[in-house]
Amino acid sequence: MGTVGREAVSGTAEPEPADCAERSWKPGWPLDPGGLRAVLDVLRFGGGDPAFRTAADGAVWRVSRTPAGPGTLRVAFRTADRTVHAHAWGPGGPWQLERLPALLGADDDPAGFDPAAHPVLRDAHRRHRQLRIGRTGLVMESLVPAVLGQRVTVGEAHQAWHHLLWQHGAPAPLPAPGLAPGPVPAGLRVAPAARDWAMVPSWDWHRAGVDGNRAATVVRAARLAARLERASVLPSAEASALIGSIPGIGRWTVAETVQRCNGDADAVTVGDLHLPNTVGWALAGRERTDDAGMLELLRPYAGHRHRVCRLIRLISLRAPRHAPRYAPVDYRRM
Repeated sequence: MGTVGREAVSGTAEPEPADCAERSWKPGWPLDPGGLRAVLDVLRFGGGDPAFRTAADGAVWRVSRTPAGPGTLRVAFRTADRTVHAHAWGPGGPWQLERLPALLGADDDPAGFDPAAHPVLRDAHRRHRQLRIGRTGLVMESLVPAVLGQRVTVGEAHQAWHHLLWQHGAPAPLPAPGLAPGPVPAGLRVAPAARDWAMVPSWDWHRAGVDGNRAATVVRAARLAARLERASVLPSAEASALIGSIPGIGRWTVAETVQRCNGDADAVTVGDLHLPNTVGWALAGRERTDDAGMLELLRPYAGHRHRVCRLIRLISLRAPRHAPRYAPVDYRRM
């Protein structure tokens, strides 16, 4: 695939080594490496996400475009003193470190959640008692991948994200050679800024396998990004209404976004192809459940419905599948 126009704008050369900032933080609950990965893994958009890597030493590397600029965050857990130790590089690094506790779930309050009445939830909670719902405080970072995931397979959405970050993103801020606290994963990229999302040409959306409706939705959101980013500090209902006011963004996309940017432990992903069946199988032994049935099963856990769904998914409990697999549509051949 040749390089043309837009790739020259995003750039492929590695950036200059960035200054390092660091922070140690001890959670107020008994976190361990598994719990750390559980709260952060939900932010990874596919195994090859250029903005998220897990290094050979177990540290999580995450690249974000913050209000202060691009930043690369490395998060590791020190078992000896049960402390989270983080390093950050780039102009957005201090912003990331300041919000590290919220990212790891310090703002989440699971106190009202009682899984005791259901054996599946009781077992899942016992195995993942440390689960917290983190909040990134970054709307576009979660909104764009959610839009890419509308009405397509997970693999299609991940492929589109990977392509767009490589073609229109930029190299992540990284430490100078030999000065990193551990191995540095290759290929880290920062997502495009809002203005750059709005300038992706139609032919490259096509090459990424993104149809015109999803591309237009991302562009509309990008043009209103400054307004949308305010949603991360609003109450969940107001945040959902603001994000959902953009044409092309429905309940599924809103929920997927506020779960991450606002740390909403109650936002249910309505309209998902598999989640209703998964919840129905876990909580009622039903092979097939629709959205209404899922919401009824989750009603006793109001305030924690997304937490329930996360726990069910963490124990990899899935309903039997009898229908043929969905055949992806290759928009690049159209």
